[in-house]
Amino acid sequence: MTTGMIVTVTGLLDPADLGPTDAHEHLFLDTPAQPGEGFADIDHAEAEVEEGAATGLRGIVELTPIGLGRQPRLLRQVAESTGVAIIAASGFHRDAHYRPGDWVLEAAAEELAERIVDELREGMDGTGVRAGVIKGGASLDEISSAEERRLRAIARASRATGAPMVVHTEAATCAHEIVALLLEGGAAADRITLAHMDRNMDEALHADLVARGVSLVYDTIGREKYATDDARLDFIERMVGAGHGASLMLGLDLGRRGYHRAWGGEPGLRHLLGGFVPRLRERIGDGPTDQLLIGNPRRLLAWA
Repeated sequence: MTTGMIVTVTGLLDPADLGPTDAHEHLFLDTPAQPGEGFADIDHAEAEVEEGAATGLRGIVELTPIGLGRQPRLLRQVAESTGVAIIAASGFHRDAHYRPGDWVLEAAAEELAERIVDELREGMDGTGVRAGVIKGGASLDEISSAEERRLRAIARASRATGAPMVVHTEAATCAHEIVALLLEGGAAADRITLAHMDRNMDEALHADLVARGVSLVYDTIGREKYATDDARLDFIERMVGAGHGASLMLGLDLGRRGYHRAWGGEPGLRHLLGGFVPRLRERIGDGPTDQLLIGNPRRLLAWA
């Protein structure tokens, strides 16, 4: 039975056994939206995860979806060699990540949902390695008709299986519209997590979303082009202080080769627990920090 369990690339995991988790990550990725930034080498992936594990990282939500260089067998190999639990994604990204004419852009919601459900129940790309979370995505300031179909498809798949969803928002835009589409599609609010919300640190917006029963992942940590980590620490402290800590998770979203230390970049997977979290503990204490890193992922990643 999958209900109440977390589905990892190596099998079912009791939520109580999930440790500190990066709730938005990429270990293999190749997208036309980022030419020259793809990465698909097992040795580099293992080296990156080993660095994260050395800081105490024990779980990774790997959100590379269908059609973007996802590597189910290699994800399982990384999990087995490093001992880190990896939750892989089915689902789809926003339009910009697919080439013109890609079947994903034209398919009906029913076909898309069937593909996702099959990957959740049987395995991805014929490998037998099951996805444990569903990815979705929308564009900046708008949701295209194709993105709407895909969002309705992920809602249908989540309703059918109880699997959680993590949905890309571009710079935190269209958040309420995404939630409305998913709820209309039959998804449960507690299955919805919105990504990249720390790119718009608007406390009122975040509080309104949390009040709708959805969760948020702050996953641009370490990337100064969006905001400083000092600003993120201030914002998380305010959100936790306002009573929203049960609805938040943390991640890095290392979606470019240049973000991985194994490829010669920064900040690397070690930054979350090795750099950011010690400073967060000083601000909000151990209990609230562990809730964001451990307690919330255990609850939000388990299948309903």
